[in-house]
Amino acid sequence: MESDRNSSIRWWVAVMVGGFAFVSYIQRMNISVAAELMMPDLSLTKSQMGLIFGSFLWGYALFQVPAGRIGDSVGPRITLAVAAILWGTTTTLTGFLPNRVISGGAAVLTSLWILRFVLGAGEAATFPVGARAISNWTAPGERAFGYSLMVAGSSLAAAMTSPVVSWLMLRVGWRSSFYITSSLAFGIAIVWYIAVTDRPEQHKRVSPVELDAITRHRTVEDLGSKTPRPSVVKLLSDRNTLFLTLSYTCEGYVLFIFVFWLYIYLVEVRGFSTLKGGIVAGLPWLAALALTPLGGLLCDRITAKKGRLAGARIVIMLGYGLSGVLLLVTARADSAVVSVAALCLSVGFLYFAEPAFWATAAHVAGENAGAASGIMNTAGIIGGIISTSLTPVLVEHFGWIYALGSGAVVAMACACAWLVFGRTKLFAPAPVVVDT
Repeated sequence: MESDRNSSIRWWVAVMVGGFAFVSYIQRMNISVAAELMMPDLSLTKSQMGLIFGSFLWGYALFQVPAGRIGDSVGPRITLAVAAILWGTTTTLTGFLPNRVISGGAAVLTSLWILRFVLGAGEAATFPVGARAISNWTAPGERAFGYSLMVAGSSLAAAMTSPVVSWLMLRVGWRSSFYITSSLAFGIAIVWYIAVTDRPEQHKRVSPVELDAITRHRTVEDLGSKTPRPSVVKLLSDRNTLFLTLSYTCEGYVLFIFVFWLYIYLVEVRGFSTLKGGIVAGLPWLAALALTPLGGLLCDRITAKKGRLAGARIVIMLGYGLSGVLLLVTARADSAVVSVAALCLSVGFLYFAEPAFWATAAHVAGENAGAASGIMNTAGIIGGIISTSLTPVLVEHFGWIYALGSGAVVAMACACAWLVFGRTKLFAPAPVVVDT
């Protein structure tokens, strides 16, 4: 019988959370590829397409904290299932409504803006609520690796989305590419709702051995309480959450340089053709896919020996320090091969540190991990908005070396911040462990 032997349901839950990250990334990025055929077909300009792209970011940023709060209150099972249904619905309508149900330039533009905004609002649940699910389902000493599976899902999607959606558009057209990719969202919503519970105690297939492995090191904060949940202002007034949030702004600044400007840099500066540039642009995300789980494993190993925050501190300092140095090598290397290799490793080590941030959010916030993760991720988006706006200005006035150099400086500043503050009593001592 299942109850008489060990089970590994918690890792299937973590893999499925990674699946949510994978699917959500495809839903958000498919339009960036489909835009090449959408613009002439719908008579949209690049500026108008930019407004549609931007609407996603507004919805994504504004609903991070509310989505995290809902995940804390309602539970990750129904929250992520409803969110994924919303992704699938808005993606389907993106292919179906323009010039079929809704006609006219202004009406088409408005409808697409609203659809992408709603998609962003729905996708805001992905990481905060996914983090909440992993926090519920894994022991404190396993969480960083669990979060690495979540982050790896988005890395895999980043490497696959462009070639897959391009192939679909050529075979079945841009509208059908939305219909097909939306089916992934509906599928994972159904599987998740049927197969997963909010907590391992509620799952019939979790063995006593596995349940003990998950719960034996739970803290008072992990168990939660019946007291009212603190407000966002109250959470931010906690110096632990505030430092974590401010340092994660650095992550967004550096990451969004890669997300929005990597391809242009490879073509304009390193001389890759349009086709080769697209292929090379996928390589850094494969490096991220490989290094993210390693960062999670290392964080958990150090945590087991030296404590939760010691593991996060070392991994973040190592990841961001190396990412910053390698980004400088990328900018200054004479050889395109050396530059691309350094670029791949720079992205990889940035993601190497990702699980440590999410594990720390769960530690400092406990039962409010969803809301705290939402606050942290919002800060990352703000950092990304800053770098997305600042990069072209730096390129125009000073060149790419200064643009990439700004990312290197921010990454190394984050590493230094964790070095300095990690040695102080910024973080409170780990909560007392209780028996369950």
